[in-house]
Amino acid sequence: MQQRSGGPSRSGRLGVGIVGAGRVGPVLGAALAGAGHAIVGVNAVSTTSRERAQDMLPGVPILETPELLERSELVLVAVPDAELPGLVEGLAAVGAWQPGQLVVHTAPGFGVGVLRPALAAGAIPLAIHPAMSFTGTRLDLARMAETYFAVTAPAPVQPIGQALVVEMGGEPVLVAEADRAAYGEAIATAASFSRQIVEQATGLLAEIGFEQPGSYLSSLVRSTVDEALRRAGVAAPLDLSELGGAGTGTGDDYDTDLDRDGE
Repeated sequence: MQQRSGGPSRSGRLGVGIVGAGRVGPVLGAALAGAGHAIVGVNAVSTTSRERAQDMLPGVPILETPELLERSELVLVAVPDAELPGLVEGLAAVGAWQPGQLVVHTAPGFGVGVLRPALAAGAIPLAIHPAMSFTGTRLDLARMAETYFAVTAPAPVQPIGQALVVEMGGEPVLVAEADRAAYGEAIATAASFSRQIVEQATGLLAEIGFEQPGSYLSSLVRSTVDEALRRAGVAAPLDLSELGGAGTGTGDDYDTDLDRDGE
């Protein structure tokens, strides 16, 4: 794994299409828009996802996926992990992927191998995963400044992935294709156990009459986790203010109590 601070800012504006309007896609789209790229459309099915898209990406049209891909130079695919392989294959089957088109997915446990059907059509594959908790609101845009993004891509394409992360305000870290499954497991473990521990502890306090157990434990949980991260070599503490109440950069951002769009 190779960490890189900063990176080149690519000249030129890309037309970006977003497939999936859960907590992650619209936020990353808004970050790319803030960097000067043009959001040409978003695919959103449910009422909640449409409302989120309109809030985060005002004025951006909601399009069917094939039309979205036809208009896009960069396609950001932010869908439930379990849906990603079938979606990529299905779009390849109908000839939707475009030669030279950048295709970025955000699933932590997949590298670029899952994008082979798009690659076969001439698309350029990247896997970019932000290791943070998502609320699906503008709060996330500020928090990306302290967030690492795992970038997996063929060697010639890695600078593009790194540049996109920098443009979104994050810190790119290269993760090899062979290590992507282990990376996904680490992300899922951290998110799942953190949430479970907080829920168990706050539940115990609620049972004995604490009206705001989350607030009571906030300082304890943050300081304890910060110290654990310090011992593990993390230079700066992470913001855990949304722990237990938002997505965590895993598949839970998309498919836990959510519809197919990933609310």
